[in-house]
Amino acid sequence: MTFGKSVSPHRLFTVFKYAVYALLTINVYFFFQEEFLATQHTFSQGLVLGEIISGFAATIDTSAWLLLLLLFELETSVISDQVLRQPKVKYGFMLARTLAYGFILYAFYGYLMKTFFTYDISLFLVDDICALVGQGFSTIVTLDEYPLMDLQSCAALQGEALMKLNDQKIIGTAAEWLAIQRLAWVDTINSITWIAVVLMLEVDVWLQIQGKFGGYFVSVSKFVKGTLYSILFVAAAYWGVMGDFLDFWDAFIWLVAFFFIEMNLFQWQEETAAGRASA
Repeated sequence: MTFGKSVSPHRLFTVFKYAVYALLTINVYFFFQEEFLATQHTFSQGLVLGEIISGFAATIDTSAWLLLLLLFELETSVISDQVLRQPKVKYGFMLARTLAYGFILYAFYGYLMKTFFTYDISLFLVDDICALVGQGFSTIVTLDEYPLMDLQSCAALQGEALMKLNDQKIIGTAAEWLAIQRLAWVDTINSITWIAVVLMLEVDVWLQIQGKFGGYFVSVSKFVKGTLYSILFVAAAYWGVMGDFLDFWDAFIWLVAFFFIEMNLFQWQEETAAGRASA
């Protein structure tokens, strides 16, 4: 048996697709690890329940998106239209969706609060910045990366006009604070853009199940989603340029994952149209 006959392109496509989904699952751990370390500095006095979303926005967001991705995968590629129309299945999906969207919106709120949090800074005057080494002060590498100050990092700040996060021991230059404020805004814009993308997909899926997807709405859907995906691509490129590799990698993998969902939807539409033509 030849390789070409034993492994079909469709099977390779499926294996690659689920490998991408597995990578996204692993990213949840990486985000948790990164945010857990960051909260040791940004919330040095401890997290209260209401602040968990600000400290772990990316972890909660990614987990909820994984659930939503699974639902889209089941609807567009695994479960038949007839099964999806069954009341138990339909209401089960509605319940899971409500849970996922609740956490996604909660995470968007967290990104927004984290953005405002980075503006809670004030001028920090000190004669010798290196005298603070060993006193629990941290410096800025990028958003969510605040290593403890050492002799090397304090030397780089010597003579600079410094800003400090109020009630915390994170110090950086005005340029460094501006950089992480911009990254925080990109997180927020990325979050709301993804919400807009899935709302469009929700409408696509609903119309497809109802057998009404086609015509004018197809063109509108493609245009709107094309614009939204372009914004997401720009956000990913910005993270890549700014050196925030985890955010860049995660954004890239999510774009690939939703490319698969779009492919599933396209194939689903083609199969439905073929079924109607042969009926």
